[in-house]
Amino acid sequence: MRCCRPVLGAALIALASPCFAESSAPIPVNNPPAQQNGFIDLLALMSGKCKTLKVAGRTYACKTVAYAHGDKGRVNFAVAVDDPTDANHVVSFSGENGKRSDDNSYELPIDRMLLNSKHRPKVDGLPVPAEQTSTGICRQTGNFAARKVNDVTCTATDSEGRKYELLFVSDGTPVSVRRIRQSAPSIQDPFK
Repeated sequence: MRCCRPVLGAALIALASPCFAESSAPIPVNNPPAQQNGFIDLLALMSGKCKTLKVAGRTYACKTVAYAHGDKGRVNFAVAVDDPTDANHVVSFSGENGKRSDDNSYELPIDRMLLNSKHRPKVDGLPVPAEQTSTGICRQTGNFAARKVNDVTCTATDSEGRKYELLFVSDGTPVSVRRIRQSAPSIQDPFK
């Protein structure tokens, strides 16, 4: 697990946007290429288990889950897929305008899925994720400031009708939070 974290972190930072995933059989994407989203300014790596991970109807295990916040406000819950045929298989639930209803719950509306695999084109040696327009929601319980996340649940449906689902449960290990660079907060917090 410790060796997976630096690899996932480096991939997230190097891509300057949250990572995406595809299975060993690529998922066709029918969206035009999107602009780059900026730089990752906060990365939180979580340790635990994916009780559920479904990508376009296929069930997978995961290696780790990361929360990545971009300096322009885009957030991704990136999942490193445990795919023995593809070390670059990452799927991300991506959205903006996340909200906290209290100190221990966060909700992120999903507007796209980011799909990455060994089949994707590369920039600087790293695969560039495909973006698929989607609708859905991610909910996280726990608090990064306290370095404790209990779980993350996400559901999304892309514009082609494919469904994505995540239920990640923490093993209780403190979250590893890295502030990469300073930026303005993008979360809507009713307690500030």
